Amino acid sequence: MEKVSIITGEATPEQVETWKKKHGRVFQVKTGESVGYLKKPGRSELSYAGKVGAQKPLDFSEAIFQSCWLGGDETIKSNDEKFLAVSSQLENVISVAEAEIKEL
Repeated sequence: MEKVSIITGEATPEQVETWKKKHGRVFQVKTGESVGYLKKPGRSELSYAGKVGAQKPLDFSEAIFQSCWLGGDETIKSNDEKFLAVSSQLENVISVAEAEIKEL
């Protein structure tokens, strides 16, 4: 008998579209059989994360993760192993556009 993989927390395409309309960019994070969804952080999320993460770098990831969480498998939030796996990928959510500056 073939083993069937069950993904926990997967959103419907309609839910993803609703999130995109409301938040712009939406990211799917997956660890093992768990899936979650995050929005791209804005200035307020980054500012808050910078304040709480000033003394403890892991708090920066926690703040971004919690403030940008849209939905999915809640065990990603409560299981340290899953949370740390997702935290290592948060830089892909935080990416910014490139800019150029020159003195005139």
